[in-house]
Amino acid sequence: MKYEHKIRRELADWEQKMFKPPGWLEKTSKTIGNRINQFIPPKVHDIITTTIRSIVRTALFGAEYTPSRAVKNSPELESADQEAKELFTLYQKIAVAEGAGTGAGGIVLSMVDFPALIAIKMKFLFELAHVYGYDTKHFSERVFILKVFQMTFSGPENRARLLSAIKNWHNEKEQWLSDAEYSHNMDWETFQIEYRDAMDFRKMLQMLPGVGAFAGAWANYTILEELREFAMNAYRLRRLHDDFEVMGQSSP
Repeated sequence: MKYEHKIRRELADWEQKMFKPPGWLEKTSKTIGNRINQFIPPKVHDIITTTIRSIVRTALFGAEYTPSRAVKNSPELESADQEAKELFTLYQKIAVAEGAGTGAGGIVLSMVDFPALIAIKMKFLFELAHVYGYDTKHFSERVFILKVFQMTFSGPENRARLLSAIKNWHNEKEQWLSDAEYSHNMDWETFQIEYRDAMDFRKMLQMLPGVGAFAGAWANYTILEELREFAMNAYRLRRLHDDFEVMGQSSP
């Protein structure tokens, strides 16, 4: 149980950090990102918006991202964390190579990078679910993945709401047993704007002449690191709750 206590402390620190007011660097990055954004053709922004909607729908309703990796049968949290870190290392290398390659090609290839990076992140999240023992064949698990994705790239207010849903997923998931209503209730506009805004500064630098390859590699490296942190902690929260429930049921 020592490992679980350690993780609980890490989760408390993570939540505190998550809701800290933005510092000078974050504010400056946002300002610079807004300025760079003005020079990006509207067509590029349209492609980003369309891509996000298409890939998220594929993740929710298709089989493209379902991993061949078997679902772990109630793995120990420590061993799941270790495997998750190894999985992340692989996907981060893929993302960095992809960002450097498309960044070297300027605006045209950078438009290719957006769908490629989202696909990499979705594949990582689907595999991560299986590492922690959750089967992505179930629609509720796909919705959970989307919640994690949204939380990583949301503003503070929406992030708090999503974290609450993740902490109470044992109740929340009951409304997502099928895909009958989810697509109709999805606030696509907010989702797309928050995702794009969270990535603007880093990914827009990728389109600038002379620095594209370096900026693309750096952007994808940091973006994957953020996703890893949020995703692993989301699954840790679930595992700690689920493991506690199992222990309670097995007690005399």
